[in-house]
Amino acid sequence: MQFSSRLPIAVHILLAIVEFDGKEKTTSTFLAGSVNVNPVIIRNTLGQLKAAGLVTVKAGEGGSSLAKAPKDITLIDVFDAVEKEEALFHFHENPNPECPVGKNVHAVLDNKLFAIQDAMREKMKSITLQDLIDDMNKILVQ
Repeated sequence: MQFSSRLPIAVHILLAIVEFDGKEKTTSTFLAGSVNVNPVIIRNTLGQLKAAGLVTVKAGEGGSSLAKAPKDITLIDVFDAVEKEEALFHFHENPNPECPVGKNVHAVLDNKLFAIQDAMREKMKSITLQDLIDDMNKILVQ
């Protein structure tokens, strides 16, 4: 299963904002250098994070900052801010109703996939940006 890179990019941006706070202006160009993507992707992602109330962005050369304490930002907050799809799984809509598998596949699979999706979302609620900052700081010390 493969997800988009939106969540990791958004988390990278948030971690960079924290890491470089007071050291660098975290403009889209600066952040693009850290993430190694085009600044347009950073600007779009920052716009989504801002709309979700997770960051503030000063126009021009002002840079970005967190709008909440890192302990108050969860992975699900970030995921919901940057992912357009609410469902993790895309169900095929037209299985063959004449086939015994096709006519029953949704009945046997859908609820299980929804349960997996719910479990992932619950786990993401338990991981904060502060947890990631703490993990990063442990690595930086080594």
